[in-house]
Amino acid sequence: MPAGKVGTQNTALLVIDMERDFIDAGAVQETPGGREIIPAINRLINWARNHALPIIFTHEMHRSDQSDYGIELEFDPVHCLEGTPGCELAEGLNVRPEDWRIRNKRRYDCFVGTDLDILLRSRGIKNLVCCGVTTHCCVMSTVYSARNLDYRVIVPTDAVAAVSPAHQAAALLCMSDVFAYLSSTAAITSWPVVACSFDTSTVGHPQHVVA
Repeated sequence: MPAGKVGTQNTALLVIDMERDFIDAGAVQETPGGREIIPAINRLINWARNHALPIIFTHEMHRSDQSDYGIELEFDPVHCLEGTPGCELAEGLNVRPEDWRIRNKRRYDCFVGTDLDILLRSRGIKNLVCCGVTTHCCVMSTVYSARNLDYRVIVPTDAVAAVSPAHQAAALLCMSDVFAYLSSTAAITSWPVVACSFDTSTVGHPQHVVA
């Protein structure tokens, strides 16, 4: 990590699509390991609250008539329809009313068709800690856009989940090249209140990180 550029004063936590249609047991798109990452995400949330960082939860949501899916249904089953329990955040997440919500997210990428970029820039955010599901789809596509918008991205590998170990490893490898810094929940939550640097010993490619 570039010294002096990452700190709690210019960082936000983005929790991506931890919704019941992806997390609940037996859900239409249940993500293996999705429930298991909730404790790690809650540790990140608690850390963010302690340092007054913006906490943002995204909700993939689709119109009930399915008119906004486009070609997505060529790859995925119907999921996250507006007004259904599948769009609700998974049980066990430490969510509060003051947290930001990005709703009506129609695409995998959290930036497409939402006000996420405006919210971040209005708060002077330069860095995003991205967690949630799925690593190879909504997380990775969001990380790519964030990087191309000049946000510095940190991905805690123990707070993201994919549909298989192969998808997880592939996504982490691709992101670790030029799109994100890979880290861990423990390393990130050890940042002091006025942190302006990052311990590079906690950052590495997937083969150096135990996910």
